[in-house]
Amino acid sequence: MIRALEVLAPGPLALVQDLGRPGHAHLGVPPSGALDAPALRLANRLVGNPEGAAGIEALLGGLEVRAGASCTVAVTGPPVPVAVDGRPVGSHMPVHLAAGRTLTVGRPETGLRSYLAVSGGVDVEPEMGSRSRDVLSEIGPPPLEPGAVLPLGPPHGIPVGADTATAPRCPAELAVPVLLGPRADWFDDAAQQLSAPWTVTSESNRVGLRLGGPALRRTSAREGDELPSEGVLTGAIQVPPNGLPVVFLADHPTTGGYPVIGVVLPSALPTLAQARPGTTLRMRPYA
Repeated sequence: MIRALEVLAPGPLALVQDLGRPGHAHLGVPPSGALDAPALRLANRLVGNPEGAAGIEALLGGLEVRAGASCTVAVTGPPVPVAVDGRPVGSHMPVHLAAGRTLTVGRPETGLRSYLAVSGGVDVEPEMGSRSRDVLSEIGPPPLEPGAVLPLGPPHGIPVGADTATAPRCPAELAVPVLLGPRADWFDDAAQQLSAPWTVTSESNRVGLRLGGPALRRTSAREGDELPSEGVLTGAIQVPPNGLPVVFLADHPTTGGYPVIGVVLPSALPTLAQARPGTTLRMRPYA
């Protein structure tokens, strides 16, 4: 039997992701990787993989795969129904999938992205040291389609349920810690303006979280000013001319010409990765 997964249905969007390809910003390549990295790490631990093994990131569920050989799987992220051949089996725990059996990941109750890990990991050809799909640069394996066959590597370890966790629910309002700068001085009372409630819009994706709310006002001295392109990090809050901020996520461009008013702390990024359109953000800036 061939150690592989056949994709029967990808749902709205399913991508192969590992922990990304950091260190290539000088080539214009973003870090990419699972947006909710802790969820992928947990899924890999549950099936006995190294934490950085490649799995599948599924947007809003709808993923259905069939095993070509016996394997162990785990689904993590927000609470989500999981079934084998139509029989509920639960998430956040190792599940045996016999050859020919079908695993279905439903729509999560809250949040956006579920992660499927398989013993041995998804063993597609890496590009620039990673198997992650970068939707901005279009590097890495293409989005999954029905009929795609994903090879699996040899099992690395023994599946365990020791750190099975209660699926975290995504709140309707998020408090997001933000470090002000480097261009906070371009805006009138940047901390106060950022503290206003913001709403995640439907234009958000893996490149960035686009926010709706009161447009950020520049200082009178900076009205109409332009900024030469400069390097930006994951979590950077860039403010385009319309004043509505964009929080850069893992597939962000590596340079930008709009001022960055602040940077979201890395610890908050996995939560932002699960923020559905309509979610309220309240930023907590500090200098």
